[in-house]
Amino acid sequence: LLYGPPGVGKTLLAKAVANEGSANFISIKGPEVLSKWVGESEKAVREIFKKAKQVAPTIIFLDEIDSIAPRRGSSGDSGVTERIVNQLLTSMDGIEVLQGVVVVGASNRPDILDSALLRAGRFDKMIYIPPPDADGRLKILNVHTKNMPLDAKVDLQRLANISEGYVGADLENLVREAGMMAYRKDQNASKVSQEDFMDAMKVIKPSVDEDVLKFYNNVSSSMGKSMRDRRKDVEVSGL
Repeated sequence: LLYGPPGVGKTLLAKAVANEGSANFISIKGPEVLSKWVGESEKAVREIFKKAKQVAPTIIFLDEIDSIAPRRGSSGDSGVTERIVNQLLTSMDGIEVLQGVVVVGASNRPDILDSALLRAGRFDKMIYIPPPDADGRLKILNVHTKNMPLDAKVDLQRLANISEGYVGADLENLVREAGMMAYRKDQNASKVSQEDFMDAMKVIKPSVDEDVLKFYNNVSSSMGKSMRDRRKDVEVSGL
């Protein structure tokens, strides 16, 4: 289970894993599974796993999984998500017979996921994807400015240093906005300047602040403790 703030690259990471492993990649956003018709959502889940088995090796990527698998009894949606959670559990428990199929989930709110999904054999490995540090931000800026004509005075390192809290999606938007700034100032502008980037930062704000970081630090601590406790219970029971 990959978790972290929106825009940090959870989907890109899952795609990279599939690419490195030469596996097929089936990506499903949680809300896409939901249906107003009774039984259709569960059927959609079964079909996903069926297709994955047919084209194995496959990575099933369940994005925004918290939207379809919240803690049972908490959603108040007439039992739709409960049935989806039950179907997910059934499908994942059968993963051993689905040779060559790996399930990767992504969530911005792992704290509201049904705890049964986090047990051994399901999403028992949780990886926090944090916002990029200064080095990471510089690499992202380099990628998105690769084909952009930059003024010689543009200092991407400085931009990386002062853009704390910006995730990959923010930085992509920042580069795009800087280009638009240059065009708005002069439709004949041939290059994007440092000033354009600074002006763009007044428009494109960081997604992650201290409160968001504190939230994910608390989530990581509490969920890590919870998973350690569950492993101890399994060891004590002899299972």
